[in-house]
Amino acid sequence: MSIRACAWWKPTAQDELLDITLGALLDQQSVQHRDRCAVIAVNTASGQERRWSYHALAAQSDDLARGLIAWGVGHGDHVAVMSANRAEWVLLEYALAKIGAVLVTVNPALHMRELTYLLVQGEVSHLIFADRLRHHDIAAMLAQMLADAVPLGGGVIRSSDFPALRAIAALDSGLAYALPFAALGQMGVKVTDDQFVQRTRAVTPDDVLQIQYTSGTTGKPKGAMLSHRSTVNNARLMGLRAGFAANDVLLSAMPLFHTAGCVCNVMSMLACGGCVVVLDSYDPGSMLAQWERHGATIINGVPTMYSRMLDHPDFTHRDTGSLRIAFMGGTAIPPSLMARVCTATQAEPMIIMGMTECSPIITQTDPNDPLDLRYGTAGIPLPHTEIRICDPDSGAVLDWGEKGELCIRGYLLTLGYFNMPDITAQAIDADGWLHSGDLAVLDRPGHLQIVGRLKDMIIRGGENVFPVEIEDFLLEHPGISQAQVIGVTDPDLGEEICAFVLLAPGATLGADEIQALCRANLARHKLPKYVHIVTSFPMTPNGKIQKYALRDIAQCLMQEDACP
Repeated sequence: MSIRACAWWKPTAQDELLDITLGALLDQQSVQHRDRCAVIAVNTASGQERRWSYHALAAQSDDLARGLIAWGVGHGDHVAVMSANRAEWVLLEYALAKIGAVLVTVNPALHMRELTYLLVQGEVSHLIFADRLRHHDIAAMLAQMLADAVPLGGGVIRSSDFPALRAIAALDSGLAYALPFAALGQMGVKVTDDQFVQRTRAVTPDDVLQIQYTSGTTGKPKGAMLSHRSTVNNARLMGLRAGFAANDVLLSAMPLFHTAGCVCNVMSMLACGGCVVVLDSYDPGSMLAQWERHGATIINGVPTMYSRMLDHPDFTHRDTGSLRIAFMGGTAIPPSLMARVCTATQAEPMIIMGMTECSPIITQTDPNDPLDLRYGTAGIPLPHTEIRICDPDSGAVLDWGEKGELCIRGYLLTLGYFNMPDITAQAIDADGWLHSGDLAVLDRPGHLQIVGRLKDMIIRGGENVFPVEIEDFLLEHPGISQAQVIGVTDPDLGEEICAFVLLAPGATLGADEIQALCRANLARHKLPKYVHIVTSFPMTPNGKIQKYALRDIAQCLMQEDACP
């Protein structure tokens, strides 16, 4: 591969990497910040809260860790947690880390086929589950899946369908033969101090801490293995860049079963000695109420979460003056939305770009940059992170400012996809570069802009069209709250452009007006042929818009000749 004066950012090292495990960091912080509030877990429906100081969090995590040892969880065992956000989730994150077990995070919305795949492919030895997620009866599903299981007492089972699965525990009432979660803490008395110390000392920073399943764009879900070193340092470096401090309160409803929740939220506050307020689910009114109640100084949310809060009738009545950092990630961030949020709250913008395989953050806003760069880019790489922009076909490194595939190298990378060596080799090349599949532009000072996915790029009549450019333009209009642009099959041009638009409250724009607006301001090959006004978008559990679902909707509308 030829190297020239090109879009290649070499890693900086102004903040050292720590050689520490997650459990050891909790112990360290429990001494330094003993009585400070570490975690508040909020049930938004009942308003009930569970709180831990750093000292109490470490103590209860140790008690649970002892119980897990007594239950038969060994070093390196894969323990799946299938639940929405709740207090026990945070305890399990720390307790499993303490004893060198691997936390396999499970989206509680998974159905039988999806969960069966994960349990088998992930060689899960222990499963801890909540009874339900809204209308999804998880316990009943598991009863059906484990119909052949032989209960052996204490949650221990034997199942021919799931040969690796040795035991299950229920966070709620669960199955009759599942171990009640409360019993785990009681079982810990069987573990001596020497046994516990021996287990905790055997854990190393290079051990796998979590397996996070990510579907990517093709194929079956892949279990990205993340280490103690990669996640702890990533969260810490993120906090250092942003200026997180011990007096910060980070509020978020981002799912703990994704890195946005369990790394960016939980670990970043641990690293700085701050407090994380974890909501069990997202509702804009509830989020605003908790913002006011806890005096949130940082909020981590995806763009749709922020726009819904700003559009909520309670926003003007709530005291939101505590916010100092508006933390946004998860998708391309419209500059107009970030400007709107910061104007409304007087907060500073913080945009991150990441992916699960990178533990997760790659680039982040530099607080010293002018506002236009903080609104309009994904920031610059974190320390110890190397990135470059390559031609997706030839692999050649491109010039500064050219569009190409974002490639990443450094401590932050996944250790690989569990039991998928061939797919790992396809994603991470022989030189250690992870090929992200993201189309990006990198300028000489290091600012990154994501312009789309290789798969999302629309090729209309031979012209490359990047949906984010059209989306950003549409969002500049005060009457448009959200916009998503996709490509749809066209017999003449190969692909045509379809825009889904959610209007701002009170706005009365029609599809024809939106098309006229585009016609007056965008090049002809970027004009949406189809504009569909919607009242909501199909969403993933962690608040991301499902573009693949929009593609299906668009094709159906075209077939019915119902798309304007």
